[in-house]
Amino acid sequence: MSKLKKVLVIGVGSIGERHLRCFQQTGRAEVGICELNNSLRENVARDYKVKSVFENLDSALNEKWDAAVICTPAHIHIPIAIQIAKKGIDLLIEKPLSTSLDGIDELIKTIDENQVIAVIAYVLRAHPLFNLFREVIQSERFGKPLHLAASSGQNFPFFRPAYRDIYYKDRATGGGAIQDALTHLINAMEWTVGPITSLTADASHQKLEGVEVEDTVNVITRHGQMLGSFSLNQYQDANELTVTVTCEKGTVRMEVHKSRWRWVDHPEKEWNDEPIEPVERDTGFIKQADLFLDAVEKSAPPLCTIEEAFQTLKVNLAILDASDNHIWKTIS
Repeated sequence: MSKLKKVLVIGVGSIGERHLRCFQQTGRAEVGICELNNSLRENVARDYKVKSVFENLDSALNEKWDAAVICTPAHIHIPIAIQIAKKGIDLLIEKPLSTSLDGIDELIKTIDENQVIAVIAYVLRAHPLFNLFREVIQSERFGKPLHLAASSGQNFPFFRPAYRDIYYKDRATGGGAIQDALTHLINAMEWTVGPITSLTADASHQKLEGVEVEDTVNVITRHGQMLGSFSLNQYQDANELTVTVTCEKGTVRMEVHKSRWRWVDHPEKEWNDEPIEPVERDTGFIKQADLFLDAVEKSAPPLCTIEEAFQTLKVNLAILDASDNHIWKTIS
């Protein structure tokens, strides 16, 4: 068995705690934590029996680490990533990559100069149903994809009751439906059918109490010649995600909430259902952690490269601009 990798989780709020737990569950990592909040740091260290515990990044980086997981609010991802990359430490950066384009070029240059592995944590790429769906679409079993329609919704306060008090409450820190939730689906579909080349959007705060950021989004996209649409709200009671891709010779649908993909290839035929085993929430994160460790060991490519995440970041910013100013945006 290979030696355990030393992994530092930076920020152990909700997502950082999940990464800590899931890296531990791989059995391949010795995990340390860095957290400014005293009570949070102490509680998480106690609950997960963490031995290497730090209250600031400078002291943490006095130790040797194989990899670091950046789980801070998105607006400070880039400066932290640059500091860590200069140490030659491999990186798993939570999504989105950032909230602006500032510092991206410097980060990419630093990663290249120090030969660092950098992966962005778009966890849907580790979900087995998304992988199956992507394989079917890219195989062109049903011909070339022509149109994509993605629809998603959940009761966000039920799943994240602290949303009013965390990064979510402000776009500047990565909050709102576009940067927090929709970005996952955008990235997964760009990975599946190709990058978005132009878009327009509408977004609004409709319901969530205690915040002013958007909780409802509609986006119309072009992926080259293919047309697409994305809709999302964060207050419906049903936790559902459906993606339909209509191709030249049939229609393929993924229903994540029902753990199945479906297809139909004739107007007079019924849907053919292809179920998978239901996936627990931690499952994708454990898989993502394993694949990241594979990339660190040079036995597998990064699950989501910084270049792919940079593309999704440009889309995030374009959606924000398009919805605020009611315009079409081209993604360069």
